[in-house]
Amino acid sequence: MTKPTAPSLADLRREIDDIDEQVHGLLMKRGDIISRLISVKKTQEVGSAFRPAREAEMMRRLVERHRGMLPLDTVESIWRVIISTFTFVQAPFSVHADLSTGESAMRDSARFHFGFTVPFLAHFNAGAAVDAVAKSKGDLALVSASSSRTPWWLALEPKDAPKIIARLPFVERADHPAALPVFVVSRVAADAMVTEVEMWSVRVSGWSADVARALSPLAEIIAVPDTASDGAALLVSVPGTTGLDKIKAALIAAGASVRSSALVGGHATRYTVSPNGSKA
Repeated sequence: MTKPTAPSLADLRREIDDIDEQVHGLLMKRGDIISRLISVKKTQEVGSAFRPAREAEMMRRLVERHRGMLPLDTVESIWRVIISTFTFVQAPFSVHADLSTGESAMRDSARFHFGFTVPFLAHFNAGAAVDAVAKSKGDLALVSASSSRTPWWLALEPKDAPKIIARLPFVERADHPAALPVFVVSRVAADAMVTEVEMWSVRVSGWSADVARALSPLAEIIAVPDTASDGAALLVSVPGTTGLDKIKAALIAAGASVRSSALVGGHATRYTVSPNGSKA
């Protein structure tokens, strides 16, 4: 019985070339659909075409179905470039980045998630980045989601102000090549907002280390002390299962008082992939 002949190197390369041609064809087909989408939805009339809820779900599905030798980092970065570039084609926008917490990490985050087609504009503080977005039609601002020197989120309190609409990366893991946690701030259509986690600006009196410890099990918080009133301006990430009332009750029980609160945005629930590939 004759053994089947193993494919030659040339045969395998032809298979790869065929796949590359198919991938390119599908990308061009995607572009044709985007052209039709622009006509149907008139996206350019509502500002940025960035849809954080849809993108977060797309990235989650990508992780769920991925298998094989291709690293997740690679496939995620490819999809991010595809999604962001076609978003830019629908309604051109720029990314305004706050570099005050580290230039290289912020640039890595911006380029990984939005590619090189989308213009990158650097700012020396979060307030300047947010202000630039407030003056634009559909630009995005990237600011640190872990710390801040100033309460930049106070500018998001007015009803007509931009809001926090996403938290990046959409898929978190310990060795992520763009692991810097950042908030995305923009003007976005109401139907594109995500409220799995609500973002609240809360101003308090009587802020202390004990109050901070009392809140830590309930929500992620960025706090900027306000020495003039013995208080602090807080940016609080409130999961939908918790609710702001529970946060306020914890503040009062710990000895603080709430001076004001305002909803300043929301984002998708954090989606984490552990080193063994399981999802949290």
